[in-house]
Amino acid sequence: MPGAINALSARLIEQMGFDAMYLSGAVLANSVGGMPDVGLMTLSESEAHSAAIARVTSIPIIADADTGYGEADNAARTVQVLEQAGVSGLHLEDQVFPKRCGHLEGKELVEAHDFCRKIATAKAAKTSEDFLLIARTDARGVVGIEETIRRANMYVEAGADAIFPEGLQSADEFRQVASAVDTYLLANMTEFGTTPYLSVSDFAELGYNMVIFPVTLQRTAMKAMEDVLKLIRDTGSQEPHLDRMQTRQELYDLLEYGGKVSAPAQR
Repeated sequence: MPGAINALSARLIEQMGFDAMYLSGAVLANSVGGMPDVGLMTLSESEAHSAAIARVTSIPIIADADTGYGEADNAARTVQVLEQAGVSGLHLEDQVFPKRCGHLEGKELVEAHDFCRKIATAKAAKTSEDFLLIARTDARGVVGIEETIRRANMYVEAGADAIFPEGLQSADEFRQVASAVDTYLLANMTEFGTTPYLSVSDFAELGYNMVIFPVTLQRTAMKAMEDVLKLIRDTGSQEPHLDRMQTRQELYDLLEYGGKVSAPAQR
């Protein structure tokens, strides 16, 4: 599941043949809010972002709902709001608010039993049995792999449909969790973090059912924009980058806009 940046990139993910997509909380904070991923975005902003993407796509969407924007009752409302917005599932995490990026130091965890209450309350708020409630645990980066496994099994007992063990640091750790936790599992293949680079087939062999690439498109797009901005600043022209751009016709085709543009107009 690649992470969509906005509705246009979401259209492209579906056009490229992916079966599902992901909406990252970091991308919501960075690309929509222009802020770091430290719990500053609101449920309303997440709802608007999710709904805009759901309106123009048809494949399932998994959304990052951070800590549920509050306590157990807030998490239940988060499930209701995002389910109505059109997403097919979401994950809640067991960090203390305000949360931190899962691959940074300095995270704090809520008590496991408190998070179990949040999961149970969120589960009761689902209107569709097919809506996927995923429990994310950040225990690996705080207290280690054994507590990750203990909490994961508690969260399954509390009603989570799947587990997202964040910040694992080796293929062996992914294997340990998969061997000890009997449910659907989600792996995060983010860049520049604590997790080694593994392929989707690697994760499948380790026992994982879902793999997200949450910020890959944002990072790629931002680097490309930085390069062309330097070119325009330094030379006054974007022409050397034309072969790296989506053409006008490709954009119209993606948008199902209709009609054809002449060859000169594509430049």
